[in-house]
Amino acid sequence: MSTRIRLQRHGRKNYAFYSIVIADANAPRDGRFTEKIGTYNPNTNPATVDLNFERALYWVQVGAQPTDTVRNILSDEGVYLKKHLLGGVKKGAFDEAAADAKFDAWKKEKENKLAAAQNKKAQDKKAQAAERLAAEKKINEEIAKKVAEKKAAEAAAKAEAEAAKAAEESAPAEEAPAEA
Repeated sequence: MSTRIRLQRHGRKNYAFYSIVIADANAPRDGRFTEKIGTYNPNTNPATVDLNFERALYWVQVGAQPTDTVRNILSDEGVYLKKHLLGGVKKGAFDEAAADAKFDAWKKEKENKLAAAQNKKAQDKKAQAAERLAAEKKINEEIAKKVAEKKAAEAAAKAEAEAAKAAEESAPAEEAPAEA
């Protein structure tokens, strides 16, 4: 019996959610499985993986073949690195404490990179918000300037009209006594 580590689809249309399962190679994708070792949610950013690390490592060591996507997931979680390090321990290249130290160093480095990426993303988001705000303020200032110019032009036109009206009213009053 050949075993595979594969994804089993759940969720609704356009919102897939997967279980990471151990199944017979001939079993259908969503069919019978031997063991569920985790979940994978590609809908979040970054994708959320909840994995039983020890069971995944066990199944990889006993020869279960993962699909391409699951291989990438297991590699990102460090299962293949741990398998490689344990292989070095078996060959006598180093002891188990050194293997654990190397794995912990890799894990800390990965966490630091993830935290740095999240910080950069947050800073970029703040910078974009600041740029949008500055652009909006500039547009608002231009609009306010145009409105002020329009109001000034209307006020000048109104003043001219009043001056012309006042001039017309004073002109006939001056002409009336001249006729008399």
